[in-house]
Formats: sequence, structure tokens, C-alpha cells
Amino acid sequence: MTDEVVTLANAHPDDLTSFKTELQDAFALAVVDEFGGLPDGPIPSDQTLDEAINAPGALALRILCDGRKVGGAIVTINAETHHNSLDLFFIRVGEHGRGLGLKAWFAIEQRFPETITWQTHTPYFERRNIHFYVNKCGFKIIEFFNEHHPDPNQPGEQDDLPGDGDAFQFEKVMRPCQQGL
Repeated sequence: MTDEVVTLANAHPDDLTSFKTELQDAFALAVVDEFGGLPDGPIPSDQTLDEAINAPGALALRILCDGRKVGGAIVTINAETHHNSLDLFFIRVGEHGRGLGLKAWFAIEQRFPETITWQTHTPYFERRNIHFYVNKCGFKIIEFFNEHHPDPNQPGEQDDLPGDGDAFQFEKVMRPCQQGL
């Protein structure tokens, strides 16, 4: 890793168009690598991103490296249960390979120290993400969604991605639940 300082800032409403475009460009890399091209329209769709950004408890975060925008994340924070989710996470095209993603993830962990568990997901074909979440960030694979075991939170069409919708669900336990307290 480099000596670059990675911080987080709330995404400003005037920045959401750029935020979404950068996220879609980053996600397109894996889709093109796996499927040779993109389906019609961006991935994820603008509608999917708007729903994620505007969901209850959601927070859009800008990832900054030495004050420069290098990525973003959408997290959903449950202030009552402290079981939170990393809904979308990206490093801008051209910024990969410098350890910024891992620094950004640690910054997210530090920003929400009350978190008991984090959950996230990624498509089965996204080997870089699987490596990142499991081997770098300490998540465990807790579920594999497929045609025989569909994601109950994604009825019908699995998501905007091409392919069969197979995906991994990950969880990272930050601290054990303390029942009765």
C-alpha cells in the first residue's frame, strides 16, 4: 500500500450524477471481461442506483484519496440493530491496484464503530471482489444464491447484471451480539 491518505465524505446531491456514472463505469469492467460486452443500458441501472441511494438508512459516501475523488460506496446503516450493509462499493476506473479499496473499507469500518455485522454481496463471476472481500477484508461467504436458491430480497429478476444471477452473500462479524443488554 502507498502512503496516500484515504478518507470518506458524504456524497453531495450535486455530485450524485458523477457518482452514479463512475460506479457504472467501474462495474462495466467486470461485465465486459466476463461477457465480452455490455447489455443495453448501464449496469447497475440508474433506477437501481436511485433506489439504493434513497433507501431508508442509506448513505452515499465519496471515497477520497488525498482529497481527490477516487470512488464511492452506498451503505445502509441500521441504528437500532447495528447490522449494516455495504450495498455498493467502487473504485474509479484507473485508480485500481494501489490499495485504495482496502483503505476505503477500513475507513468505512472506522466511521461506523457500533456495527455488529456487515453484509454485502457480489456476482459469482467477480473473482476480484470475492478475493477482496474474503482474503483482504475478512468477510465470510454465508450464502450462494442461484436458480435453486434465489435471493429472497431480489424477487424476479436477480439484478441488472447479465448472466444467470448467481451471487455470493458475505458477512463480517465486527463484534459479537450481546443479548440481553
